[in-house]
Amino acid sequence: MEGGAALVLWIALLALAAARLDRVLEAPGGALDQRLALLTLVLALGAVWWWSWVGVRGGGLPSVAGRGPGSGILPGGWPAFRKNRMAVLGLWIAGILYLAMLLAPFLAPFDPLAMPAFHETGDAGMRLAPPSRAHIMGTDQYSRDVLSRILYGARISLTIGLLAVGISITLGTFLGAVAGYLGGVVDAVLMRLLDMFMAFPSIVLLLAVVALFEPSLPLVVAALALTQWPFTTRMVRGEILALREREFAEAARALGFSRFRILLRHLLPNALPAVVVVATLGVGNAIVLEAGLSFLGLGVPAATPSWGTMVDHGRAYLLDAWWVVTFPGLAIVLAVLAFNLLGDGLRDVLDPRQGGRAEP
Repeated sequence: MEGGAALVLWIALLALAAARLDRVLEAPGGALDQRLALLTLVLALGAVWWWSWVGVRGGGLPSVAGRGPGSGILPGGWPAFRKNRMAVLGLWIAGILYLAMLLAPFLAPFDPLAMPAFHETGDAGMRLAPPSRAHIMGTDQYSRDVLSRILYGARISLTIGLLAVGISITLGTFLGAVAGYLGGVVDAVLMRLLDMFMAFPSIVLLLAVVALFEPSLPLVVAALALTQWPFTTRMVRGEILALREREFAEAARALGFSRFRILLRHLLPNALPAVVVVATLGVGNAIVLEAGLSFLGLGVPAATPSWGTMVDHGRAYLLDAWWVVTFPGLAIVLAVLAFNLLGDGLRDVLDPRQGGRAEP
Protein backbone atom coordinates (compact mmCIF):
# COMPACT_ATOMS: atom_id res chain seq x y z
CA MET A 1 0.00 0.00 0.00
CA GLU A 2 2.81 2.41 0.87
CA GLY A 3 4.57 1.59 -2.39
CA GLY A 4 1.43 2.40 -4.36
CA ALA A 5 0.99 5.69 -2.50
CA ALA A 6 4.61 6.61 -3.19
CA LEU A 7 4.17 5.81 -6.88
CA VAL A 8 0.99 7.89 -7.16
CA LEU A 9 2.65 10.84 -5.41
CA TRP A 10 5.75 10.53 -7.61
CA ILE A 11 3.66 10.53 -10.80
CA ALA A 12 1.57 13.47 -9.56
CA LEU A 13 4.66 15.56 -8.80
CA LEU A 14 6.23 14.76 -12.17
CA ALA A 15 2.95 15.56 -13.94
CA LEU A 16 2.81 18.90 -12.14
CA ALA A 17 6.39 19.71 -13.14
CA ALA A 18 5.63 18.81 -16.77
CA ALA A 19 2.34 20.72 -16.89
CA ARG A 20 3.84 23.84 -15.31
CA LEU A 21 7.26 23.57 -16.91
CA ASP A 22 7.29 27.25 -17.86
CA ARG A 23 6.65 28.30 -14.25
CA VAL A 24 9.21 25.81 -12.95
CA LEU A 25 11.88 27.23 -15.28
CA GLU A 26 11.03 30.80 -14.28
CA ALA A 27 11.03 30.02 -10.53
CA PRO A 28 14.82 30.37 -9.87
CA GLY A 29 14.69 34.04 -10.86
CA GLY A 30 11.17 34.71 -9.62
CA ALA A 31 9.64 35.82 -6.35
CA LEU A 32 10.35 34.20 -2.99
CA ASP A 33 7.22 32.04 -3.06
CA GLN A 34 8.15 30.72 -6.50
CA ARG A 35 11.64 29.76 -5.33
CA LEU A 36 10.13 28.14 -2.25
CA ALA A 37 7.72 26.20 -4.45
CA LEU A 38 10.61 24.97 -6.61
CA LEU A 39 12.58 23.91 -3.53
CA THR A 40 9.50 22.11 -2.19
CA LEU A 41 9.03 20.27 -5.49
CA VAL A 42 12.65 19.11 -5.56
CA LEU A 43 12.61 18.05 -1.91
CA ALA A 44 9.28 16.25 -2.33
CA LEU A 45 10.59 14.28 -5.31
CA GLY A 46 13.72 13.41 -3.35
CA ALA A 47 11.71 12.37 -0.29
CA VAL A 48 9.44 10.10 -2.35
CA TRP A 49 12.49 8.54 -4.02
CA TRP A 50 14.08 7.91 -0.60
CA TRP A 51 10.81 6.48 0.71
CA SER A 52 10.61 4.07 -2.22
CA TRP A 53 14.28 3.09 -1.88
CA VAL A 54 13.87 2.31 1.82
CA GLY A 55 10.73 0.32 1.05
CA VAL A 56 12.48 -1.73 -1.64
CA ARG A 57 15.28 -2.60 0.76
CA GLY A 58 12.63 -3.86 3.17
CA GLY A 59 13.76 -1.70 6.03
CA GLY A 60 10.57 0.35 6.34
CA LEU A 61 10.57 3.80 7.79
CA PRO A 62 13.02 4.29 10.67
CA SER A 63 11.66 3.89 14.15
CA VAL A 64 11.99 6.61 16.74
CA ALA A 65 11.76 4.22 19.65
CA GLY A 66 14.61 3.01 21.77
CA ARG A 67 16.85 6.06 21.67
CA GLY A 68 17.21 7.00 25.28
CA PRO A 69 15.13 9.21 27.56
CA GLY A 70 11.95 10.46 25.96
CA SER A 71 12.34 8.10 23.00
CA GLY A 72 8.81 6.88 23.56
CA ILE A 73 7.24 9.84 21.78
CA LEU A 74 6.02 7.33 19.22
CA PRO A 75 6.29 3.88 20.84
CA GLY A 76 7.17 1.21 18.31
CA GLY A 77 8.00 3.79 15.65
CA TRP A 78 6.15 4.01 12.36
CA PRO A 79 4.87 0.37 12.40
CA ALA A 80 2.89 1.10 15.58
CA PHE A 81 1.49 4.34 14.20
CA ARG A 82 0.43 3.02 10.79
CA LYS A 83 -1.80 0.37 12.36
CA ASN A 84 -4.24 3.19 13.07
CA ARG A 85 -5.64 3.81 9.60
CA MET A 86 -7.56 6.92 10.59
CA ALA A 87 -4.41 8.51 11.96
CA VAL A 88 -2.49 7.66 8.80
CA LEU A 89 -5.34 9.11 6.73
CA GLY A 90 -5.19 12.32 8.76
CA LEU A 91 -1.42 12.49 8.30
CA TRP A 92 -1.80 12.05 4.53
CA ILE A 93 -4.47 14.74 4.25
CA ALA A 94 -2.50 17.21 6.38
CA GLY A 95 0.67 16.48 4.40
CA ILE A 96 -1.09 16.98 1.06
CA LEU A 97 -2.65 20.24 2.27
CA TYR A 98 0.72 21.65 3.30
CA LEU A 99 2.32 20.39 0.10
CA ALA A 100 -0.40 22.09 -1.95
CA MET A 101 0.11 25.28 0.06
CA LEU A 102 3.82 25.35 -0.71
CA LEU A 103 3.30 24.43 -4.36
CA ALA A 104 0.53 27.02 -4.86
CA PRO A 105 2.54 29.07 -7.45
CA PHE A 106 2.67 25.94 -9.65
CA LEU A 107 -0.79 24.54 -8.84
CA ALA A 108 -2.90 27.71 -9.04
CA PRO A 109 -4.28 28.18 -12.57
CA PHE A 110 -4.76 31.96 -12.13
CA ASP A 111 -3.51 34.88 -10.10
CA PRO A 112 -5.65 34.83 -6.92
CA LEU A 113 -5.86 38.63 -6.88
CA ALA A 114 -6.60 39.13 -10.58
CA MET A 115 -9.91 40.94 -11.24
CA PRO A 116 -11.47 39.87 -13.46
CA ALA A 117 -10.11 36.39 -14.18
CA PHE A 118 -9.80 35.36 -17.81
CA HIS A 119 -10.63 31.94 -19.13
CA GLU A 120 -8.91 30.22 -22.04
CA THR A 121 -10.47 32.41 -24.74
CA GLY A 122 -9.42 35.62 -23.01
CA ASP A 123 -12.97 36.88 -22.43
CA ALA A 124 -13.70 38.86 -19.29
CA GLY A 125 -16.92 39.08 -17.34
CA MET A 126 -16.59 35.76 -15.51
CA ARG A 127 -18.36 37.09 -12.43
CA LEU A 128 -19.89 34.27 -10.32
CA ALA A 129 -19.22 31.78 -13.09
CA PRO A 130 -20.14 28.21 -12.06
CA PRO A 131 -17.54 25.42 -11.98
CA SER A 132 -16.28 24.59 -15.46
CA ARG A 133 -13.22 23.27 -17.25
CA ALA A 134 -11.63 26.72 -17.23
CA HIS A 135 -12.48 27.39 -13.58
CA ILE A 136 -12.81 24.08 -11.76
CA MET A 137 -14.36 25.67 -8.67
CA GLY A 138 -15.94 28.64 -10.40
CA THR A 139 -15.29 32.32 -9.78
CA ASP A 140 -16.36 34.75 -7.07
CA GLN A 141 -18.20 38.06 -7.25
CA TYR A 142 -15.03 39.79 -8.46
CA SER A 143 -14.36 37.19 -11.19
CA ARG A 144 -11.44 35.77 -9.24
CA ASP A 145 -10.73 32.06 -9.58
CA VAL A 146 -11.93 30.25 -6.43
CA LEU A 147 -9.46 27.36 -6.71
CA SER A 148 -6.50 29.73 -6.94
CA ARG A 149 -7.70 31.68 -3.92
CA ILE A 150 -8.19 28.48 -1.90
CA LEU A 151 -4.64 27.36 -2.68
CA TYR A 152 -3.16 30.72 -1.71
CA GLY A 153 -5.57 31.06 1.21
CA ALA A 154 -4.16 27.83 2.62
CA ARG A 155 -0.94 29.75 3.25
CA ILE A 156 -2.73 31.99 5.72
CA SER A 157 -5.00 29.46 7.43
CA LEU A 158 -2.49 26.61 7.73
CA THR A 159 0.47 28.84 8.59
CA ILE A 160 -1.44 30.73 11.26
CA GLY A 161 -2.60 27.46 12.79
CA LEU A 162 0.92 26.05 12.89
CA LEU A 163 2.59 29.22 14.21
CA ALA A 164 -0.05 29.93 16.85
CA VAL A 165 0.10 26.38 18.18
CA GLY A 166 3.90 26.40 18.11
CA ILE A 167 4.03 29.54 20.24
CA SER A 168 1.31 28.41 22.65
CA ILE A 169 2.82 24.94 23.07
CA THR A 170 6.28 26.37 23.74
CA LEU A 171 4.99 28.87 26.29
CA GLY A 172 2.54 26.46 27.89
CA THR A 173 5.09 23.64 28.17
CA PHE A 174 7.66 25.91 29.81
CA LEU A 175 5.22 27.41 32.32
CA GLY A 176 3.56 24.08 33.08
CA ALA A 177 6.88 22.35 33.63
CA VAL A 178 8.14 25.10 35.95
CA ALA A 179 4.89 25.20 37.92
CA GLY A 180 4.65 21.42 38.23
CA TYR A 181 8.22 20.79 39.29
CA LEU A 182 8.93 23.79 41.53
CA GLY A 183 5.51 23.93 43.18
CA GLY A 184 4.99 26.23 46.15
CA VAL A 185 4.62 29.95 45.53
CA VAL A 186 5.67 29.67 41.88
CA ASP A 187 2.97 27.11 41.20
CA ALA A 188 0.33 29.10 43.07
CA VAL A 189 1.08 32.35 41.22
CA LEU A 190 1.15 30.71 37.78
CA MET A 191 -2.07 28.79 38.42
CA ARG A 192 -3.93 31.90 39.56
CA LEU A 193 -2.72 33.69 36.41
CA LEU A 194 -3.90 30.73 34.36
CA ASP A 195 -7.30 30.73 36.10
CA MET A 196 -7.69 34.42 35.29
CA PHE A 197 -7.08 33.77 31.58
CA MET A 198 -9.38 30.75 31.51
CA ALA A 199 -12.17 32.69 33.20
CA PHE A 200 -12.73 34.61 29.96
CA PRO A 201 -14.25 32.79 26.97
CA SER A 202 -11.53 32.41 24.34
CA ILE A 203 -13.59 33.96 21.55
CA VAL A 204 -14.32 37.04 23.69
CA LEU A 205 -10.64 37.43 24.53
CA LEU A 206 -9.74 37.01 20.85
CA LEU A 207 -12.24 39.65 19.75
CA ALA A 208 -11.03 42.07 22.42
CA VAL A 209 -7.36 41.72 21.46
CA VAL A 210 -7.88 41.87 17.70
CA ALA A 211 -10.37 44.76 17.87
CA LEU A 212 -7.88 46.96 19.71
CA PHE A 213 -5.28 46.85 16.96
CA GLU A 214 -5.16 46.93 13.18
CA PRO A 215 -5.70 43.43 11.76
CA SER A 216 -2.47 41.78 10.62
CA LEU A 217 -0.96 38.32 10.36
CA PRO A 218 1.38 38.68 13.41
CA LEU A 219 -1.50 40.04 15.51
CA VAL A 220 -3.78 37.11 14.65
CA VAL A 221 -1.01 34.62 15.44
CA ALA A 222 -0.28 36.30 18.78
CA ALA A 223 -3.98 36.50 19.68
CA LEU A 224 -4.56 32.82 18.93
CA ALA A 225 -1.46 31.81 20.89
CA LEU A 226 -2.67 33.93 23.80
CA THR A 227 -5.87 31.92 24.06
CA GLN A 228 -4.26 28.48 23.63
CA TRP A 229 -1.41 28.40 26.17
CA PRO A 230 -3.49 27.98 29.39
CA PHE A 231 -4.74 24.55 28.35
CA THR A 232 -1.24 23.34 27.52
CA THR A 233 0.10 24.75 30.79
CA ARG A 234 -2.45 22.92 32.90
CA MET A 235 -1.92 19.64 31.03
CA VAL A 236 1.90 19.78 31.28
CA ARG A 237 1.72 20.74 34.97
CA GLY A 238 -0.38 17.67 35.67
CA GLU A 239 2.04 15.44 33.76
CA ILE A 240 5.07 16.83 35.61
CA LEU A 241 3.35 16.48 39.00
CA ALA A 242 2.81 12.79 38.29
CA LEU A 243 6.23 12.15 36.75
CA ARG A 244 8.29 13.84 39.48
CA GLU A 245 7.12 11.19 41.96
CA ARG A 246 8.17 8.28 39.75
CA GLU A 247 11.13 6.06 40.62
CA PHE A 248 13.42 7.38 37.89
CA ALA A 249 12.92 10.97 39.09
CA GLU A 250 13.65 9.99 42.69
CA ALA A 251 16.77 8.14 41.54
CA ALA A 252 17.95 11.23 39.65
CA ARG A 253 17.49 13.38 42.77
CA ALA A 254 19.33 10.80 44.87
CA LEU A 255 22.27 10.97 42.49
CA GLY A 256 22.51 14.71 43.09
CA PHE A 257 21.41 15.90 39.64
CA SER A 258 20.35 19.54 39.45
CA ARG A 259 16.69 20.52 39.16
CA PHE A 260 17.30 21.85 35.68
CA ARG A 261 18.80 18.57 34.49
CA ILE A 262 16.08 16.46 36.07
CA LEU A 263 13.38 18.60 34.49
CA LEU A 264 15.01 18.87 31.07
CA ARG A 265 16.48 15.39 30.68
CA HIS A 266 14.07 13.16 32.62
CA LEU A 267 10.66 14.75 33.12
CA LEU A 268 9.96 16.82 30.01
CA PRO A 269 10.88 14.06 27.51
CA ASN A 270 8.36 11.76 29.19
CA ALA A 271 5.68 14.47 29.03
CA LEU A 272 6.23 15.06 25.31
CA PRO A 273 3.72 12.42 24.09
CA ALA A 274 0.84 14.33 25.70
CA VAL A 275 2.23 17.61 24.35
CA VAL A 276 2.36 16.18 20.82
CA VAL A 277 -1.30 15.15 21.01
CA VAL A 278 -2.41 18.54 22.34
CA ALA A 279 -0.39 20.34 19.65
CA THR A 280 -1.89 18.25 16.85
CA LEU A 281 -5.45 18.81 18.01
CA GLY A 282 -4.68 22.48 18.65
CA VAL A 283 -3.80 23.16 15.00
CA GLY A 284 -7.32 22.27 13.91
CA ASN A 285 -8.80 24.45 16.64
CA ALA A 286 -6.57 27.37 15.63
CA ILE A 287 -7.64 27.03 12.00
CA VAL A 288 -11.30 27.24 13.03
CA LEU A 289 -10.67 30.27 15.26
CA GLU A 290 -8.75 32.07 12.50
CA ALA A 291 -11.55 31.36 10.03
CA GLY A 292 -14.05 32.73 12.54
CA LEU A 293 -12.05 35.93 13.01
CA SER A 294 -11.68 36.39 9.26
CA PHE A 295 -15.40 35.74 8.82
CA LEU A 296 -16.11 38.56 11.28
CA GLY A 297 -13.70 40.85 9.45
CA LEU A 298 -11.19 40.85 12.32
CA GLY A 299 -8.60 38.50 10.85
CA VAL A 300 -5.97 39.19 8.23
CA PRO A 301 -6.49 42.18 5.87
CA ALA A 302 -9.43 41.68 3.49
CA ALA A 303 -7.22 41.78 0.39
CA THR A 304 -5.27 38.73 1.61
CA PRO A 305 -6.75 35.38 0.47
CA SER A 306 -7.95 33.42 3.48
CA TRP A 307 -10.51 30.65 3.82
CA GLY A 308 -12.50 32.53 6.45
CA THR A 309 -12.45 35.74 4.40
CA MET A 310 -13.65 33.84 1.33
CA VAL A 311 -16.60 32.42 3.28
CA ASP A 312 -17.43 35.89 4.60
CA HIS A 313 -17.30 37.53 1.16
CA GLY A 314 -19.36 34.78 -0.46
CA ARG A 315 -22.15 34.35 2.09
CA ALA A 316 -24.27 37.01 0.37
CA TYR A 317 -24.28 34.83 -2.77
CA LEU A 318 -24.92 31.50 -1.06
CA LEU A 319 -28.20 30.80 -2.87
CA ASP A 320 -27.15 32.06 -6.30
CA ALA A 321 -23.50 30.94 -6.30
CA TRP A 322 -23.10 28.12 -3.79
CA TRP A 323 -19.54 27.33 -4.90
CA VAL A 324 -18.12 30.63 -3.59
CA VAL A 325 -18.78 29.56 0.01
CA THR A 326 -18.92 25.77 -0.28
CA PHE A 327 -15.38 25.07 -1.49
CA PRO A 328 -13.58 27.28 1.08
CA GLY A 329 -15.84 25.81 3.76
CA LEU A 330 -14.94 22.29 2.65
CA ALA A 331 -11.25 23.23 2.79
CA ILE A 332 -11.67 24.29 6.44
CA VAL A 333 -13.56 21.10 7.25
CA LEU A 334 -10.95 18.93 5.52
CA ALA A 335 -8.03 20.59 7.35
CA VAL A 336 -9.69 20.37 10.76
CA LEU A 337 -10.75 16.77 10.12
CA ALA A 338 -7.20 15.82 9.15
CA PHE A 339 -5.67 17.20 12.35
CA ASN A 340 -8.43 15.75 14.51
CA LEU A 341 -7.93 12.29 12.99
CA LEU A 342 -4.18 12.62 13.43
CA GLY A 343 -4.53 13.84 17.01
CA ASP A 344 -7.00 11.10 17.96
CA GLY A 345 -4.75 8.48 16.40
CA LEU A 346 -1.70 9.77 18.25
CA ARG A 347 -3.66 9.79 21.48
CA ASP A 348 -4.54 6.11 20.98
CA VAL A 349 -0.94 5.20 20.14
CA LEU A 350 0.51 7.23 23.01
CA ASP A 351 -2.00 6.07 25.63
CA PRO A 352 0.05 5.09 28.70
CA ARG A 353 -2.31 2.16 29.32
CA GLN A 354 -1.14 0.75 25.97
CA GLY A 355 2.53 1.12 26.80
CA GLY A 356 2.82 4.58 25.33
CA ARG A 357 4.99 6.06 28.08
CA ALA A 358 8.67 5.29 28.04
CA GLU A 359 10.94 5.83 31.01
CA PRO A 360 14.66 6.44 30.98
